[in-house]
Amino acid sequence: MREKQFKNLDEQINILKEKGLIINNVEYAKNVLLRENYFFLSGYRHLFMYSQQEKRFIPNTTFEELYSLFLFDRSMRNILFKNLLIIENNLKSIISYELSRKYGYRESDYLKEKNFTRKPEKKRQVKDLINKMKRQIRINSREHTATIHYSNNYGYIPLWILVKVLSFGIVSEMYSILKEDEQIQIAKVYHVRPDDLITNLPILANYRNLCAHEDILFDNRTQKQIDDTIYHQLLNIPKEDDEYIYGKCDLFSLLIIMKELLTNDEYKSMMIEIENAINTLDYNLKSIKIDKVLDKMGFPKNWIEIKNIERSYLDEE
Repeated sequence: MREKQFKNLDEQINILKEKGLIINNVEYAKNVLLRENYFFLSGYRHLFMYSQQEKRFIPNTTFEELYSLFLFDRSMRNILFKNLLIIENNLKSIISYELSRKYGYRESDYLKEKNFTRKPEKKRQVKDLINKMKRQIRINSREHTATIHYSNNYGYIPLWILVKVLSFGIVSEMYSILKEDEQIQIAKVYHVRPDDLITNLPILANYRNLCAHEDILFDNRTQKQIDDTIYHQLLNIPKEDDEYIYGKCDLFSLLIIMKELLTNDEYKSMMIEIENAINTLDYNLKSIKIDKVLDKMGFPKNWIEIKNIERSYLDEE
């Protein structure tokens, strides 16, 4: 197996030049590569190349364009991340309220197997999740300010405090093993179906982690597809083999999920930020059109119109 050798900044610049990338300011490019990492930046090269086989940049592609796509993806991560945190916090608050109201505020009360689904095929999952939550109590009763306070002063950690240290993934899994009545009650807050939350919450958790770890976002595809929604229909998203070609497992599907979980004001504010980020990238692109980026993101041409579809319209259906 051939080993990857370390390349200094001059060698990295030469590799990019040999592949046809125009570098107008070498010192600027070297500074960017030093701060941002050649490997991470080159992850955005594919849109600017002839093909996966012919790994050369299309004519007139500049380093500045490549870096603009990199910065655009960072902006998108930051915009989506802060709104995913809103959804995460809201969900934790709603779940902890409903379970505490029904089962009590001590972990010895709310962490009982009988409080969760009794479906035989879920029995192992219920046990495993309860153990994960108990482990978080043991760890954070010594490490997190709020849990330390409750543990030392009251001898227990209520669920509305525990959720603060639980991951989005654990909380989304918790929802999937709640009793049907609790799932329905929580879903009613969002005016969605429980099945949609069960499907979509793990997708949100994965995107939250992707954004937090600065992975490439714009062309990400999820393993699970979201169900067809009224948004697909109202936006007249085209179909292929009777399947919508956008908004199923791409970044636009994330915007569809978030549309149903953020307030109208929160969503509109987020969409304005996304529109501004796209317009900035469009201004900086010369060798390719913005449509090529939007297609990779799974955004239909009229993507911005989803901003103006009010939730009240859906609630009347």
